[in-house]
Amino acid sequence: MTWIFLLLLLAAAVWFISAYNGLIRLKGETLNAWKQIDVQLKRRHDLIPNLVEAVKGAMEFERETLEAVIQARNQAVKLQAEAAPTGGVKALAAAEAQLNSALSRLAVVVEQYPQLRATGNIAQLQEELTSTENRVAFARQLYNDTATTYNVKQQQFPWNLVAPWAKAEPVELWEITDEREREVPRVNLSTKPKE
Repeated sequence: MTWIFLLLLLAAAVWFISAYNGLIRLKGETLNAWKQIDVQLKRRHDLIPNLVEAVKGAMEFERETLEAVIQARNQAVKLQAEAAPTGGVKALAAAEAQLNSALSRLAVVVEQYPQLRATGNIAQLQEELTSTENRVAFARQLYNDTATTYNVKQQQFPWNLVAPWAKAEPVELWEITDEREREVPRVNLSTKPKE
């Protein structure tokens, strides 16, 4: 009878250690996924001033658009420094949505200047920015997947008994904050001119 009790106690201890280590591993993976977003946003934020400088001279009349991009970028950089998975994700997501909107307006304006489109530097910067946008999207997806697994594991029985010992806290997910991002794009493939 004593052996059975000792075996059960040993099995419970092994399970507790395994569950504890599993939560610590998920916490680390979630933090790593967050840092990947951080790295890609830094890359993006570093590219934007180069793009603005490259188009500034040719776009004297579009100063408001350029200022909106710089202001949105600066706000996003500020919030990026303050954000962490346990808080500030929504504010950063909102700032990034505002930056996306400003960059979209800039792209439309650049299209109106044929001499800018013909410049290789502008095209290269736009390509780099597009590539970075794809990396940011992938990093956000990885973060949300990892954070969801971590959050769910903390709430499941019997892991929820180990969560306080592992100092596991729920983390925020990266969500779309701008309703315009949810809109379905309208595509017109007809060859008829618009009326």
